[in-house]
Amino acid sequence: MKIQRGFTLIELMIVVAIIGILAAIAMPRYQSFIAKSQAIEAISLLDAARINSEDQVSLKGEFPLNKLALIAINTKINGAYGSITGAANTTANTSTGDVVYQFASTGVNDAIKGKSVWYSRGTDGDWACKTDLNNQLSPKMCIPDQTPAPEGL
Repeated sequence: MKIQRGFTLIELMIVVAIIGILAAIAMPRYQSFIAKSQAIEAISLLDAARINSEDQVSLKGEFPLNKLALIAINTKINGAYGSITGAANTTANTSTGDVVYQFASTGVNDAIKGKSVWYSRGTDGDWACKTDLNNQLSPKMCIPDQTPAPEGL
């Protein structure tokens, strides 16, 4: 009498099919997780720029006028997935404006390519975070906004 050892072909095919189904379910969730983690970089760079901008408003009475002004106050503007493109919606001797971060067009998840996150400072000194990312990917503290991002100088 022969003793059967190992698995039959059909059993192996069933295992491969199950693994394929699990992979098909997991990949979109993994891609979404990657996009969310890349989006968080914008907040970390913008938080530093926001603090430095607030210091300049307190000391000099005006919002940084452009990207060079942000660099002058020791703001890190380049990240792994994008960069702060500059200050926007500000004029000389005003304390309001926006600090804009734009994701790169290469090396990032397709869902966030070319998208932006920005902080806006109001006349009362409050900051609001806005983004053109969709609800699923936007950082929790940011309001999804379908209007185009401000142009950074």
